[in-house]
Amino acid sequence: MDIEASSYVEPVKKEVDDDGKSKRTGDVVTATTHIITVVVGAGVLALAWAMAQLGWIAGVGAMLAFSSISIITYNFIADCYRYPDPVTGKRNYTYMQAVHSYLGGKMHVFCGLVLYGKLAGVTVGYAITTSTSLLAIKKASCFHHKGPDADCKFSNNPYIIGFGILQIFLSQIPNFHKLTWLSTLAAATSFGYAFIGSGLSLAMVIQGKGHPTRLYGVPVGPDLTAADKIWRVFSALGNIALACSFATVVYDIMDTLKSDPPENQQMKKANVLGITMMTALFLACGGLGYAAFGDNTPGNILSGFGSYGSFWLVAIGNICIAIHILGAYQVMAQPFFRIVEMGANMMWPDSDFINKEYPTNLGLFKFNLNLFRSTWRTIFVILGSIIAMAMPFFHEFLALLGAIGFWPLIVFFPIQMHIAQKQIKVGSLKWCALQLLNFICFCVTVVASIGAIREIGKNINKFKIFTYKQ
Repeated sequence: MDIEASSYVEPVKKEVDDDGKSKRTGDVVTATTHIITVVVGAGVLALAWAMAQLGWIAGVGAMLAFSSISIITYNFIADCYRYPDPVTGKRNYTYMQAVHSYLGGKMHVFCGLVLYGKLAGVTVGYAITTSTSLLAIKKASCFHHKGPDADCKFSNNPYIIGFGILQIFLSQIPNFHKLTWLSTLAAATSFGYAFIGSGLSLAMVIQGKGHPTRLYGVPVGPDLTAADKIWRVFSALGNIALACSFATVVYDIMDTLKSDPPENQQMKKANVLGITMMTALFLACGGLGYAAFGDNTPGNILSGFGSYGSFWLVAIGNICIAIHILGAYQVMAQPFFRIVEMGANMMWPDSDFINKEYPTNLGLFKFNLNLFRSTWRTIFVILGSIIAMAMPFFHEFLALLGAIGFWPLIVFFPIQMHIAQKQIKVGSLKWCALQLLNFICFCVTVVASIGAIREIGKNINKFKIFTYKQ
């Protein structure tokens, strides 16, 4: 008996969390890192243009205001990770689940439309961003070899087509985790081009090559009417709104956090640290870019250095953008792919075209081929590429995406969930304050959307579709 007892080895039990999944190990540091990685995207490159339209006072003020609002509302989101109690309640693994838990089915559908609509739109923006960056390398090479006065205007279309072909192949991969190395590389390169853009701008200012700046931005004059000035200001607000957004992945980040201390407490600290660091980087990129180029600040800051003798740094920065977008496209597209394919499976569960997997060998690669997945994902990428070729306007399109997603995802849903969770009485002082903030941000979204749409429409009328050169 004693011998048997002494020789008995208790089986190793796998540590799991309260929901039965593997023990989460994330903390404030890892969450902060994720936030910074997500928000440091191509939208950073448009902040200098936004600053030029708004000027120093409104530009800095807008960035600080958007960041402050983001801290408040993302903290509301953090409290809604669990339902009904923010510490001991059931986990909400996605933003849509949280909205459904606190606000019901109709809001759940509205959230899904906005969330996945924005994800689809971002993929078009990424195609434009990549083509603009690769084109900037060609323009920089042209200026480098032919001089600063050379006519170096080219079409985006070949680069958009090439990017689309590559994304068609990457989109056939069912799960993005098989491309983890690409996603990691994409995150690293995002900092590369942000620092290169800021560094080149700082170098221009130090060398005395910077252009005059203004407290109130580009002035009204012969080249800019008062109406155009207002529309550009609205569009600039959309650019800043996009740069501040990580709502599409906020619950993915929270779902990595360990349970002690509570996830919402850790996420609130990460929100403050991440958004503060993000704001500092945004002010540096926007401010230095504006100081370097003044009234003529380009929509993509890296595209403005072609004639300033910084060929290799510009090329490296734009290559970093292309690599970053290569992975970021799939990070954004895969959730959209998944929701469409889940819906098709529910509607036609017996269809072999939609559901059957065919084991396939292609040289050293082995994968499962699904006819519906291959067909619809290819069509999606092609349609996005066509739209990008028709409207290759970098900062205008980013402004539209930022405006569309800012109010519902960063303000409206968080405030409404907070009111429901805390059972704040209608008409109380706190309720009125929250609804006032809600209304103000709604107005910002409306005017920013109108401004971005007008800028896109103006460019489409000015340039022939599919033949635009820059």
